Amino acid sequence: MDKEIKERIAAINSGIIPEGYKKTKVGIVPVEWEVEQIGKYLVEYKEKSTENNQYPVLTSSRKGLMLQTDYFKDRQVTTENNTGYNIIPYGYLTFRSRTDDGRFVFNKNTIIDKGIISYFYPVFSFKKKVDTTFMLELLNFSIYHRFMPFVEGTAQQVLSLKKLGNLIYAIPPLPEQQKIAEILSTQDKLIELQEKKIEQLKELKKAYLQKMFPNKGSKYPELRFKGFTDPWEQRKLGELADIVGGGTPSTSNSEYWDGDIDWYAPAEIAEQIYVASSERKITQQGYENSSAKMLPVGTVLFTSRAGIGKTAILRKEGCTNQGFQSIVPHENMLDSYFIFSRTEELKRYGEIKGAGSTFVEVSGKQMASMELMMPKTIEEQRTIGAYFSQLDNLITLHQRKSEQEKQKKKALIQLLLTGIVRTK
Repeated sequence: MDKEIKERIAAINSGIIPEGYKKTKVGIVPVEWEVEQIGKYLVEYKEKSTENNQYPVLTSSRKGLMLQTDYFKDRQVTTENNTGYNIIPYGYLTFRSRTDDGRFVFNKNTIIDKGIISYFYPVFSFKKKVDTTFMLELLNFSIYHRFMPFVEGTAQQVLSLKKLGNLIYAIPPLPEQQKIAEILSTQDKLIELQEKKIEQLKELKKAYLQKMFPNKGSKYPELRFKGFTDPWEQRKLGELADIVGGGTPSTSNSEYWDGDIDWYAPAEIAEQIYVASSERKITQQGYENSSAKMLPVGTVLFTSRAGIGKTAILRKEGCTNQGFQSIVPHENMLDSYFIFSRTEELKRYGEIKGAGSTFVEVSGKQMASMELMMPKTIEEQRTIGAYFSQLDNLITLHQRKSEQEKQKKKALIQLLLTGIVRTK
């Protein structure tokens, strides 16, 4: 961000009106921008589906409108509470009027000229000549903090198109709209490229997981690294690792908490590969007065309840609550990343074996009894583990790049849609 933009932001935040700007109901904006109710731009499309008017069924997602071929498989397509289903033509916008997950989306699928969408989705276009992509970005920019005062209803809060029309926006001239849309669309393409790379890598990993581990009934993987030819053998997990549960110190005793010992809960195990610091920590006194066990570096944390099968590898010793049955590999018998790479296999087993009256839970004894096909040598385990480690690191790298591009778009939206930064 250059000096001029920083100075403009500082001035606007201080209430100073820079040259070429004006003060309006929506804040300080460029003098060329029109400030008026968005309803002056909107026109509703009211065609409903009928028995003789069948179209592909659509629903919305963050990526746009998606085909839902089986959505109405066992129900009437034409009516719901006598209101019918809305039809959305190509080039029109819609949003989910219920405010729980509403986002504006654009029917730009060239394969689908028209589609059916739930009556909860108002369909509309624009009276005035505007850039649709720009308007889509403008509406979504404000969705989270401007719409709540306009929702109606109690049990199901709904935002109507009429209420939406009461919102006041600052709208730039059409050429500037088009330029802003072009910049943001270019950024979307960069994000899409990163997301595509991530999906390709995940599919590659999925394929190799199938090929580098033996199929049921076989002792040989379809694909192996050079130098390894011995048949695999069936082993119990408990022969290769210790399965260790956890515990929780009394929450009513403040002397047990806010210490320097890492203490993990299942909720903080997400998609990360390694963990090195827990959200909550316990004291030595808390550790000694609970059933928690100290786990060494390289332990594979395995959640055994409240979402069985989430895993992460410890980079620093720590302990867990009772929602884990963690895998502590025996030295030179089980490679941490090798068993971590088999997370989906562990998860399926845990879900099948888990049982409980209140919630599903798998025990340490059950996990120790899990039978796995294993290479005869630790060297082959380590080679396979190292390969998947590299692949996971590559996926993480692209996920980080994708997040950076998303943050960049977020910054661009904030600057461009408020007029703080002008296009040339």
